[in-house]
Amino acid sequence: MEISSSQRMKKGANLEKYLTFRLGNEEFGIKILKIKEIIGLIDITPMPQAPEFVKGVINLRGKIIPVIDLRLRFGMESKEYDEKTCIIVVEILISDSQTTFIGIVVDSVSEVINISSKDIEMPPQFGTSVNIEFISGIAKVKNKVVLLLDIDKVLTQEEIREII
Repeated sequence: MEISSSQRMKKGANLEKYLTFRLGNEEFGIKILKIKEIIGLIDITPMPQAPEFVKGVINLRGKIIPVIDLRLRFGMESKEYDEKTCIIVVEILISDSQTTFIGIVVDSVSEVINISSKDIEMPPQFGTSVNIEFISGIAKVKNKVVLLLDIDKVLTQEEIREII
């Protein structure tokens, strides 16, 4: 049986590309369309009186970009940066029609993978004590679990106003 091009498109329409990265022993993913670039660790200028998870700002080809440490944002233990530590520059929504770039410090970048919608489950509900609003789903990929982030919800609107 031959598959027409429209059937092929429908079959692949539920696949999305994600950049995966590690924080400690956990694997996370962000939709590739939200990624501007990945850079090695560069000098970060600290910002006075910023929240602990805000590392400061970087000058990326003449553009000032705030940088957050995702480990600290998620309440994880801090870790000394090493040669695998990098900054993922992502585009986030700051209003219905406006976006900005922020850098997120991660332990290491893993790979770009295709994830089918059938391999994604909604995150379990933990009651009101655990905020999982920024987790858009949990994917089962190659015998491992990948927490998929809604990068637009990692920071609250108030936190965004504080750092941009």
